Amino acid sequence: MLAYYLPLIVLVPILSFITLVIFGKRWGGKSAYVSIAAVLISLGLSIKALIDVLGGLSTKVLFTWASIGSFHITFGFLLDPLSAMMLVVVTLVSALVQIFSMGYMHGDKRYGWFYACLSMFTASMLLLVFAPNYVQMYMAWEGVGVFSYLLIGFWFEKRSASQAAKKAFMVTRVGDLGFAIALILLYVHAGTLDMGKLFAMHFAPALAATISILMFFGAVGKSAQFPLHVWLPDAMEGPTPVSALIHAATMVAAGVYLVARSYPLFEKGPASLEFVAVIGTITAFMAATIALTATDIKKVLAYSTISQLGYMMMGLGVGAFAAGAFHLFTHAFFKALLFLGAGSVIHAVHSQEIFEMGGLWKKMKITSITFIIGGLALAGVPPFAGFWSKDEILLGAYTSGHTVIFWIGILTALLTAFYTFRLIFVVFFGQPRADHHGHAHESPAVMSIPLLILGFFALTAGLLGSPFMHNAFQGFIAPGHEAEAINPLVMGLSVAVALIGITAAWLKYGTQLLPENIIGKNNPVYKLVANKYYMDELYQYVLITPTHVLARFVLKFDQIVVDGIVNGVAKATAAFGSGMKRLQTGYVQNYALFMLVGLIILIIWSFRFLGIH
Repeated sequence: MLAYYLPLIVLVPILSFITLVIFGKRWGGKSAYVSIAAVLISLGLSIKALIDVLGGLSTKVLFTWASIGSFHITFGFLLDPLSAMMLVVVTLVSALVQIFSMGYMHGDKRYGWFYACLSMFTASMLLLVFAPNYVQMYMAWEGVGVFSYLLIGFWFEKRSASQAAKKAFMVTRVGDLGFAIALILLYVHAGTLDMGKLFAMHFAPALAATISILMFFGAVGKSAQFPLHVWLPDAMEGPTPVSALIHAATMVAAGVYLVARSYPLFEKGPASLEFVAVIGTITAFMAATIALTATDIKKVLAYSTISQLGYMMMGLGVGAFAAGAFHLFTHAFFKALLFLGAGSVIHAVHSQEIFEMGGLWKKMKITSITFIIGGLALAGVPPFAGFWSKDEILLGAYTSGHTVIFWIGILTALLTAFYTFRLIFVVFFGQPRADHHGHAHESPAVMSIPLLILGFFALTAGLLGSPFMHNAFQGFIAPGHEAEAINPLVMGLSVAVALIGITAAWLKYGTQLLPENIIGKNNPVYKLVANKYYMDELYQYVLITPTHVLARFVLKFDQIVVDGIVNGVAKATAAFGSGMKRLQTGYVQNYALFMLVGLIILIIWSFRFLGIH
């Protein structure tokens, strides 16, 4: 039975993609029903898979994909607690995003193609989650990259969208190169890329660390970790539902999933986990500081996503595997909620600049309430989902002795609460700041219902991993996991910084008690943060400009030297032919003369050759 229904989870969205590629343009608005039906079937089957795993079932279904002598490449479906959890999260968020898109994308001229790409993107992610070996994972990994490129650049008529799509594709390719090298090293040293076999093998710590760090480079690209995080804010040029799907539970989660899935390999090289923890910590703090100054509602959420992905990597790096996976789970719901809430706002006011908004609470009650729920979860306020998973990561850093990482995590939590409620107070409260707010109204039911469903999960999903439920989620993901005792210091600090951050945001943006600019915009620190630490400029001067200079030099070399030689030979041949054609006069007596001269020359040469004088 398992061999039958597991492939269907991936196959149904693929069939939806094929159908919509053929008929989507003709069907127009009806295309949505095909894609949504497909993902709902996958969701139902994913829930069945989760129930089977909860019942104690764990299986691996394999098919031979290619055989070359003794070399076999298998294709299969690995079902265990980690993959079962991800299957449900991916299909649930994807289903809600696709339903929301019916309202948001209504009337778009490429409506069918949009849903076709959503279907195949979801299928690629599901195939990645199912992968029992790194060949299949890498194939699905690249599939996710291709369809994210198509979705980010969906409105390719806008130069900014096409540029953002290319940037995302190229930057993630840099990380993917490290991933590919890691797989080559694995095969050279182990002779297999099957995860089960690899994890059972012995590796020297240095080799394991080298391979794991190279593999982590792939995650740095896909999950937008420092220093390859620069693509994700630009990717906000895509439709907002795409941002919710890609930047909540799917593409950016793929890197975290890769590290979580490969955790036994990382544990064989402990230095790699330290590297993961450091990069995750830098990413979490750096992105949180940038979010403080962002004024585009989607870019605030984009930097928030980068920061929370850093939190997940921090948790995995300090050894809190279950906590990192738990934050991946909760973040999918509250960040998808926030992105879709932002989409609802943009749909109503036709602007993304938060300082052109204000007072939307009165006109958009459902959007406002659900957005605040998502904000409370992101800020880490109990009992909302983000609190429990964030607290587990901080507890993991504290108990593992990573004191510096712990305190940076606390500071990041403070900044997160501040920028989240800065966004909420500016957008939903106060007075309207633009005339178009007179036309603002609540989004239709097809957009509001997904917000309510995600709001429910943003409120309750974290309870599954709370101490009050004996860390049930962690015990499911990591069998044998012992529930951590509540640490009053860690929990107290976690709650305190969240409340301090919210209060500070209220004082600054909800009242007039604090001056408009606490730090002047000409302040060097403000400039550094507002300009995103000049990372894009650094890449421009260090990589892009020199590459363009080199490319222009190579072009000139090709045109002058390579083409010059080829063209010179051609011109010489043409000149020689032009000269020779003058001998072709068309007169018989001239040809007879040439023959006579040639005969005389031949006779003279023969006499000299034969020595006749």
